[in-house]
Amino acid sequence: MLTEKDFLTPNRPTWCPGCGNYAIWLALRQALAELNLAPHNVLLVFGIGCSGNGYNFTKAYAWHSLHGRSVPTAVGAKLANKDLTVIALAGDGDGYGEGLNHLLQAIRGNVDITYIVHDNKVYGLTTGQASPTSDQGFETKSSPQGTTDEALNPIALSLAGGASFVARGFSGQAQHLKELFKAAITHKGFSLVDVFQPCVTFNKVNTFKWFFDRLYNLDTQAAYDKKNLGSALEQSLIWGDKIPYGIFYQKDKRELTASLPVLSGAALAKRPMNIRNLDKWLAEFS
Repeated sequence: MLTEKDFLTPNRPTWCPGCGNYAIWLALRQALAELNLAPHNVLLVFGIGCSGNGYNFTKAYAWHSLHGRSVPTAVGAKLANKDLTVIALAGDGDGYGEGLNHLLQAIRGNVDITYIVHDNKVYGLTTGQASPTSDQGFETKSSPQGTTDEALNPIALSLAGGASFVARGFSGQAQHLKELFKAAITHKGFSLVDVFQPCVTFNKVNTFKWFFDRLYNLDTQAAYDKKNLGSALEQSLIWGDKIPYGIFYQKDKRELTASLPVLSGAALAKRPMNIRNLDKWLAEFS
C-alpha cells in the first residue's frame, strides 16, 4: 500500500516557512497514494515560479516547462501516453498570465489532465509584483499606488469556457484539498483546481486569516447542485465578505483521447516504432 512518503525525494523544500505550497505538496502526495497511483505512472508538469520548485521535491516523472507552458506540455504528454496520470501545476501568474490561452484551449479539447494552480494573488518568485488575480488596488512594488486592473476570475472564466470540472481549494484546509485532488484526478476530462495559497512573504493582505474569515465550503451544502452550470456561475461571481470554495461544477463530457481514432488501442508511446523510408518524401523538396 502506497503512502505519501513514497512520493518524497531526498531534496527538502526551499519555500518560505509558512508558505501555502507545503499543504498543496502534502495533499497531492496523499491523494496520489490513496488513489494507489505509483510514482512511475504519474507525470507532473511544472510551470515557472515558486510552485515550480515542487519539481525537485516530489517523486514522480516530472518536467519543468517554460513560463506559462505547463498545460500544453501536459496535453502533449497525455496524447503520447494516455496510460499516464498527468497533472500540470502552475502559479496564478504563470497559469493565468503567460499561460491563459493554453488553459482555454485545453478546456475546449477536454483532454484528461488535472491542472492545479497555486493562486497566491501575487508573483512570488520574482519578489512580489501584481499578478492577474491581484485585487484592484493591491499595492506592490510594480503597482505602488495600487493595481488598476480588475482581478481575473479563473473560476467564472473556466465555467464560461465549457470546463467539465472546476474546483477551488485552500491551503488552510489540507484534508479537504486532498479530496479535491482525488476528485479532479479521477474525473475523465480536463480538471481545474484553483488553490488559494497564501504567500506569507509578499502578500500581507490575502493571508490565511483573511481566507478563513471569508471562505465557505460548497461541498458541505446539501442544497448545492454541482451539475447545475447556472448555480456554478452564480457562485463563481461571489467575492468579498464571503467566498465559496469546493467543487463548483462537474459533468460527464467526452474527453479528447477518447475522441481521436488514432489514439484508440495501445498508447502511442507503447506502440512499435516503424522506420519509414523518407527518401521519396524528401525527393519532392529537392
